[in-house]
Order: sequence, then C-alpha cells, then structure tokens
Amino acid sequence: MDGKGVKRTVLLEHLVHDAKGNKDRTTLLGRSMAELLKRYLEHVKPRGMLFEGQGGGSYIARSLQKVLEAALLKVGITKPASMHTLRHSFATHVLEQGTDLRYIQALLGHASSKTTETCLQAGRSTPM
Repeated sequence: MDGKGVKRTVLLEHLVHDAKGNKDRTTLLGRSMAELLKRYLEHVKPRGMLFEGQGGGSYIARSLQKVLEAALLKVGITKPASMHTLRHSFATHVLEQGTDLRYIQALLGHASSKTTETCLQAGRSTPM
C-alpha cells in the first residue's frame, strides 16, 4: 500500500479531464478494467467522449440510468440504485480498504471534507 492506503498493485490512477464543474479529476481503475478499457479504445476509437451516445455526443442521464438498471437486473440486484449510489459505494469501499479520507475527498472532487463525510454516510446506509 502507498501512503494513501491504496493497493498500488491492483489500482491505477487515471486523470479525467473536464469532469463535473469543468474540473479535472483523478479516478481509480483496476488493472483488469484498464486492460478492457484499452481494448475498447482500440476497437471503438471514440472521437470526443470516452463513451459516446448514439449521436456521437455524451450520454444523457436517463440513458446511463437505463444501462445501470439493466446491469443490476443481470446480476440479480433488485434494490433501486443510481449513478450517485455507485459513487457513494465506491467512496465507502475505498475507505473500508484503509484509504485516507483526504485522498477520497480529492478523488470525489470535494472542496470540503464535510461533503465527503456525508457521501460516506450515505454509502454506508445504502449497500447494494
């Protein structure tokens, strides 16, 4: 583990440009997901967005929600969830793995640690 509590042998950091609020964000990908993403990029060759909608632009929120709902049904999860649920669950998971709260705050792009703490409380109360 590094000083942040992140297992470097399992996770890779990736920079996401122009995320919400036009901020650049760092996110984590497992090595196997990074390899899948590499193959996807070689095959699909997106022009602008990483995952493009039908017209080539970004996905709309409802389309993403439908993709998530289909994935949940496929694995037998019947509890309602949203993209934000995934965000809360991710934050809670990395905290439980021993990741430093300030690092999680940076990953989530929060200016205040109070916002991160609220996110973590929500993640604990809505397990998938």
